[in-house]
Amino acid sequence: MNVTVGRRTRRYRTVAFEASENAVLLIEQRLLPHQFKVIATRDFRETARAIQDMIVRGAGAIGATAAYGLAQGARVFHGTDIERFSRHVETVYQTLKAARPTAVDPVNAMNEVRRVMSSGETVSKRQTLALAAAERFAGDDVQHCEAIGRHGAPLIRDGMRILTHCNAGWLAFVDVGTATAPLYAAQAQGKKFHVFCDETRPRSQGATLTAWELAQQGISHEVIADNAAGHLMQRGEIDLIIVGSDRTLGRTGEVANKIGTYTKAVLAERHNIPFYVAIPLSTIDWELSSGRDVPIEERDQSEVLGAWGAVRNPKPETRNPKSTSRVYVRVANPASGARNPGFDVTPPELITGIITPEGILKPNELWRNRRRLDCRARG
Repeated sequence: MNVTVGRRTRRYRTVAFEASENAVLLIEQRLLPHQFKVIATRDFRETARAIQDMIVRGAGAIGATAAYGLAQGARVFHGTDIERFSRHVETVYQTLKAARPTAVDPVNAMNEVRRVMSSGETVSKRQTLALAAAERFAGDDVQHCEAIGRHGAPLIRDGMRILTHCNAGWLAFVDVGTATAPLYAAQAQGKKFHVFCDETRPRSQGATLTAWELAQQGISHEVIADNAAGHLMQRGEIDLIIVGSDRTLGRTGEVANKIGTYTKAVLAERHNIPFYVAIPLSTIDWELSSGRDVPIEERDQSEVLGAWGAVRNPKPETRNPKSTSRVYVRVANPASGARNPGFDVTPPELITGIITPEGILKPNELWRNRRRLDCRARG
């Protein structure tokens, strides 16, 4: 997407790779919306930490980052021994896999990279194939999101008020996004609509990331507190809900997504509001048979007990008077602890439809359409 910083506008991808430096290039999302910065991770462990620490986040974005990270790790191996190389790649794979356990995109992405690599007869050939496969995953991610936009845009009519949750925009993918893809496609068609961005505590990605994206794109929007969504639904002020997913079970149609998604689905069912989930093919898990088996990441309690923000630098000697510093502020009672599950699982009966690159399907239609939805079968 296009990003305007100051008076300069240029196109960026959330994740990219600089082959000459063997570095993964990432937008530092923790600094947004107050500062736009691209950083480089220069080895696979640093890339894994960037995923774990949420420098980069979002299903497709961490999938592409893991794919590039696997290629990055493979490219630093010296020698010609295939067995030693394979053991090294396994170490890289496990390190990246452990960074964020709930999302399935990194595993699917790295499995595809390893599948392509396996056809190489030499270490050098496998290293070349690894980067090519990672680049292909990133390109496919963009194409999938563009297709989601084409299929989802007809859902949006002039004057609609649409609710989003968390960030499933281009920052969560390589470009375009999933939940935002229909919005961007509808905007390109000249439709006028308004978006309510759930703040999405505790990390507030709706308030910081989705709202920033929509502002960059010139789409009418407002940030709302998470608990305000039910009130707006009750008043008839929300017409449509579109969210993303970190893992969608192909066997059951259950959707694991940012904590609070299940709550919105229940409210949508109560008020008869269409509830859609937008996903690329890499987000589908064809193995798990129950949402209870999805590994739910428990993040640090500090995210719940406080908040990160930006403050103006008060020092008069600062060269840039508009410079800001990122600070953490404790909000909760000092003696209290907190639980911080990062995700929840929404059952299929609460989901109106799943917007995929192959069209809009009911949750129970995923399995019967596996042949055309399964990335491995298509590969």
